[in-house]
Amino acid sequence: LAQVLGLDVNTTKRLEFHEITRDSIGTAIQNPRTIDMNLVSSQETRRILDRILGFKLSTLIYKKIKSRSAGRVQSATLKMIYDHELEIEKFVPEEYWNILTKALILNKEFNLTFVGKAGQKIDIKNEAEANEILEGISNKFSVVSIDKEIKFKESKEPFTTSTLQQEAFARLKFKTKRTQLIAQQLYEGIDVGGEHMGLITYMRTDSTRLSPTFIEHATNYITEAFGKDYLGHAKKIKAIGLMQDAHEAIRPSSNHRTPESVRQYLTPEQYNLYKLIYNRALASLMKAKKEEVMTVTLQSGEYTFKFELTHTLFKGYEVIYAEQDDVKDYSGAFPEINIGDTFDLIEKKAEQKFTQAPSHYSEAKIVKLMEEVGIGRPSTYASTIETLRARKYVENKSGILTITDQGKKTAHVLEKYFPDIVNVKYTAQMEKKLDNVEAGNDTRVKTLSDFYYPFVKEVEEANKIMYKDDPIPTGETCPVCGSPLVYKEGKNGQFIGCSNYPTCKYVKKDPKKQAEETGELCPECGKPLVKRTDKKGRTFIACSGFP
Repeated sequence: LAQVLGLDVNTTKRLEFHEITRDSIGTAIQNPRTIDMNLVSSQETRRILDRILGFKLSTLIYKKIKSRSAGRVQSATLKMIYDHELEIEKFVPEEYWNILTKALILNKEFNLTFVGKAGQKIDIKNEAEANEILEGISNKFSVVSIDKEIKFKESKEPFTTSTLQQEAFARLKFKTKRTQLIAQQLYEGIDVGGEHMGLITYMRTDSTRLSPTFIEHATNYITEAFGKDYLGHAKKIKAIGLMQDAHEAIRPSSNHRTPESVRQYLTPEQYNLYKLIYNRALASLMKAKKEEVMTVTLQSGEYTFKFELTHTLFKGYEVIYAEQDDVKDYSGAFPEINIGDTFDLIEKKAEQKFTQAPSHYSEAKIVKLMEEVGIGRPSTYASTIETLRARKYVENKSGILTITDQGKKTAHVLEKYFPDIVNVKYTAQMEKKLDNVEAGNDTRVKTLSDFYYPFVKEVEEANKIMYKDDPIPTGETCPVCGSPLVYKEGKNGQFIGCSNYPTCKYVKKDPKKQAEETGELCPECGKPLVKRTDKKGRTFIACSGFP
């Protein structure tokens, strides 16, 4: 804008705010800054680099294997999915057995966990071993030890883009693209009681930092709403991968604007996501959950068993943000059990199991991996996954990703001819170089030159030696020149054409479907009216006498 308007970039003021609220914009006006040209250079370098790599690689692999695109982040992400899918394909299930026992303890049934023999864990590999253990379990269990301990469970940090996408998938079953879209709406603002206001801070961030102002307001709110006992402290900021701290964590723009107070102005999806963000940010500043855990170890014959009971002493942050994986509380006080007590066996049985192959990656898992290895940025997680789906490299069913044959082929070819490009370490190193440009420690020209010349040489070499895919024949011959007809890929999808292209340009036309008559006649010419479909797939009624 400064360049277009002919303004001096060294003196032109720029307002920086991370939430669309009156207070935030007012503060930005009071504290303007100038344009950070290092940041501009870093962004331009990233864009140029991605376009050089994307255009050249995409052109090459489309020509050779009809894959639609390649890119710095998308290809490294595809390679992670490909490697994981190979693990799943190579997996061989192994048999193992579980010992299931129930005991009557103070008139209640308890499921006991089999520990092993003399405190040593036993892996049971077949039915014979399982039956031998069953025979050695007597009708009585004797208590050999009781351990009680107090555990404190700290709340989690407020959301980053990555953790929000993971949690929204786990709790609300939102795909990453959906989460970002709804978060964008909450950030841009909602009409609340006649006033337009942003409900959350900027939703593309990898920082868990909260502003001192928010911490102060939230501290007062927690004390008012729950009491001083629930007040904790701000979490220490953990650096992940190539974390940048330009933006705060994702948090509500006001902690007095509770989810319930704005519910009537939000769609159900907006409300659920806002509630998740609001509760997580507030919970991060609250006291730990305090619980007492009692572990009872029992003996039967030579074998050891145990069971565990958990009792909450103080809910802490869980008054507003309960963890999903929490052990169910044992209601009331722990039962009176003493060392030496004996209890009756109710049931013992062996259960055959087989080890399971690793599960396919979910969108949330891929986002977590991208963050951990340092590829992509908060703004690109969702769009990278969407690109892989749009290019038909992966299929996305309810947020679970599976690789397609074209995806496997693309990952394999890129790994063979461009091992650096699909290497997550190389991609992460490139992010560091871009960070150096941003910090003013490196120049745009040097960073691009160091990348460009070796890369162009690699592309030229690959162009000479990379194989082309043989097209698949249909079994028919071309009516024009007699050459075999083959399946081809075009910009509008698959079609059938002559293998002798470009000498012969025959393309087989799809047979036209007979139009379905409606039973009515045209009011203008009397011919039957028929149902037709336009290019966008919409049905309409027209005269069979067209044109």
